[in-house]
Amino acid sequence: MKGGAPAASDRRAQVAGRWVRCAGCGATVYVPRLTRALGVCPDCGHHHRLRAAERLGHLLDPGSFAAAPDRFRGADPLGFRDRMPYPQRLARARESTGLDDAVVRGRGTVQGMPVVAAVMDFAFMGGSMGSAVGEAVTRAAEEALATRTPLLLVVASGGARMQEGCLSLMQMAKTAQAVRACARAGVLTVSVLTDPTFGGVTASFATLTDVVLAEPRALIGFAGPRVIESATGRALPEGFQTAEYLREHGMVDRVEPRANLRPVLARLLSLCAPRAADAGRYEAPRRPDAPERDAWQTVRFARDINRPTTLDYIGMMCTDFVELHGDRLHGDDPAVVGGPARLGGRNVMVVGHQKAHDTAGLVARNFGMPHPEGYRKAVRLMRLAERLGLPVVTLVDTQGAAAGVGAEERGQAWAIAESIAAMAELTVPVVATVIGEGGSGGALALAVADRVLMLEHACYSVISPESCSVILCGDPGRAAEMAGALRLTAPELLRLGVADGVVPEPGGGAQHAPEDAADALKAAVLAALHELDGLDGAELVARRHARFRDLGVVADV
Repeated sequence: MKGGAPAASDRRAQVAGRWVRCAGCGATVYVPRLTRALGVCPDCGHHHRLRAAERLGHLLDPGSFAAAPDRFRGADPLGFRDRMPYPQRLARARESTGLDDAVVRGRGTVQGMPVVAAVMDFAFMGGSMGSAVGEAVTRAAEEALATRTPLLLVVASGGARMQEGCLSLMQMAKTAQAVRACARAGVLTVSVLTDPTFGGVTASFATLTDVVLAEPRALIGFAGPRVIESATGRALPEGFQTAEYLREHGMVDRVEPRANLRPVLARLLSLCAPRAADAGRYEAPRRPDAPERDAWQTVRFARDINRPTTLDYIGMMCTDFVELHGDRLHGDDPAVVGGPARLGGRNVMVVGHQKAHDTAGLVARNFGMPHPEGYRKAVRLMRLAERLGLPVVTLVDTQGAAAGVGAEERGQAWAIAESIAAMAELTVPVVATVIGEGGSGGALALAVADRVLMLEHACYSVISPESCSVILCGDPGRAAEMAGALRLTAPELLRLGVADGVVPEPGGGAQHAPEDAADALKAAVLAALHELDGLDGAELVARRHARFRDLGVVADV
């Protein structure tokens, strides 16, 4: 298996004096310097493997770790022997590592916040998962569930422990159901995937957590690289199965250098904990008595490249935000962003369409038009918010969903439908804000909410005025006329009942004074959330259903 340097004990054996050779770049590194850098090469950034105790030392608060009182050792259910009897192999691993088996389990704190931790140690038989590992991980999850304490899993494994046969395989089911039980109960679970993470652990508990973090260049997958190359007879793509490759393909939330892991974990633990609403009352800002722009002018305002984007608003409205990535199926769509955030003293899950302020950025974000993986990422984050009891706040700004062969092949309509249906069923408060363009089903997929707010110069429509003009008039030149006919402005949609409130913009629009616009939007969102406080999940769903059930005008026959 590729990647990684020897574990800490092996490194010491290689030291000639106090120097060691880096497995990443080949440079000779002074051991105390490498230790101070948490095992990261100061020359090339290669993340050397750490022992479980070292992991606990840099992730948890000093002195906070308390090992679990019940400990487990692997047994020999098969009477297995390869080059030596399995019991002898276990004894050697225990002697060389000082561990009972490949997991260290206990409780501790991260910046004062409690966690139940299970940390794997690759030095013990390659971190292979046998019955003792499965039992330790399962006990950690069960303790997290019983005490409603977040679960932290740090993973390093070559796969299943073959010496225990099919009983090793069964640990995948045991650990998977234990982690899923935490998810169902709203107990936060976080995994940190390190080099290497392969086989049964990857296909069970390690990737089923709410948030999946990974260290740079860690090799992660099901089958190992050599197995795949042997089976296919082909060379693997550059960077294949690295953490960065998996982040690009939507499988992990973040790739974080080792020094960043503890602060990121602390932020996640803080932001994902439900917080009581502030005692103060919030009032939505009043719309100024300013002359209304006509519909076409509003469309042009809504599309202005200088208008604040979702990430701009998040940066101005929220005191903290951890962006999460990926749909866990295909990729990470940059046209949709989201993650837990702190808004006005309360924790929320923010999800929104993301545009940009220049051509390169717009192209990279596909002009804010999501692919199916964007909507699936949004649904994943909203369902996580529901499990954790966090309100959902969405920011809508898209001309519509992405059109193209790839989007259709990956189920664009299905992804939009699932997002609409999922939002309708959320048992937490949902506030949607239309900050720019609200285009068709691509916008509605993030706007099935208890309260729908529109910025004063935003627009929201079944179709763009240009497309409407072409389809109905056969003439693209009648877009301005069609904009008026579609009644797509905030005041019109307020009268139709599609919008619940209009948020004022500063003179010249949000693009003229972004911070003032953000202040007004923040106040409106907090006021809407305050109105929804105290409603239980069943009532929220029933009211949301009634809200959309009543929209529409029909004539009796």
